[in-house]
Amino acid sequence: MRAIPLFTLLLGGWCALPAYADEAQDWLSRLGQAEQQQSFLGTFVYERNGSFSTHNIWHRVQDGKVRERLLQLDGSAQEVLRIDGHTQCVSGSLVAGLSNPPDSSARTLDPQKLKNWYDLAVIGKSRVAGRQAVIVALTPKDQHRYGFELHLDKETGLPLKSLLLSDKGQLLERFQFTRLNISVPTDGDLQASGDCKAVTQAPGKVAKTKVAWHSDWLPPGFELTGSDSRKDPDTQVQVSSLMYDDGLARFSVFLEPLNGANATDTRTQLGPTAAVSRRLTTPQGEMMVTVVGEIPIGTAERIALSMRSDVATQ
Repeated sequence: MRAIPLFTLLLGGWCALPAYADEAQDWLSRLGQAEQQQSFLGTFVYERNGSFSTHNIWHRVQDGKVRERLLQLDGSAQEVLRIDGHTQCVSGSLVAGLSNPPDSSARTLDPQKLKNWYDLAVIGKSRVAGRQAVIVALTPKDQHRYGFELHLDKETGLPLKSLLLSDKGQLLERFQFTRLNISVPTDGDLQASGDCKAVTQAPGKVAKTKVAWHSDWLPPGFELTGSDSRKDPDTQVQVSSLMYDDGLARFSVFLEPLNGANATDTRTQLGPTAAVSRRLTTPQGEMMVTVVGEIPIGTAERIALSMRSDVATQ
């Protein structure tokens, strides 16, 4: 799961609790600690864009390392093994094009930072997978990010369920445990199958120099958290990427020289994920800029059009 995964349930049947922001911050702090300190195993369902899938998860914290294995139970068998957030192997359709970003370690939630961009409140309680939960709402203060509702396990602080919601309250993504066992997975549980293909990053592929691009506009609270430049294995064209984060939501920007190739502007929304590609004319020639992330599509488009080359300002 991601550091703040995909989160909670439909609106209804909750017992009212006072909406104390301090209490909500305490629960978010527990959530941030739980996924780095608590071992568990279980089964969860994931809903996105009208499609459902079911997954087993084994999550072990031992000797300061977090080792996690996920296995999809329906459709094509898809498997992922991660250690401290870094992908070790994958199977199924996930194999194509997957590589480790330079900084893919799990993030630590910072409720003090999040409250600048989200209203935090405890809004109720529920029962998920047979366990008692507290419901925490994160409501965005602007139109550039989505809202979350998190059902957090009273005993451990782990996320039992989550909903990702649009500004109109539309359900974009759902994550929900159907079974959760607070025990330590065995070595056998965490052993990937033979179909799980190792993910490696070839030496020298990632450029050591800073990516010479920046955005003239970003939604408030989003900061640059990483960048790299590497050759596309198919086209051999150098592609630059920048990763941005507000402490909860994230998006990436990819910049690729067209070198005379034909390319058209596109905009796509799949559940919560927006993907916008725009051609830009720069001093270095025509570039294709693509923004991908769990942000509204209008925000992604504005970010794409705001990208500028640092070379032009020198």
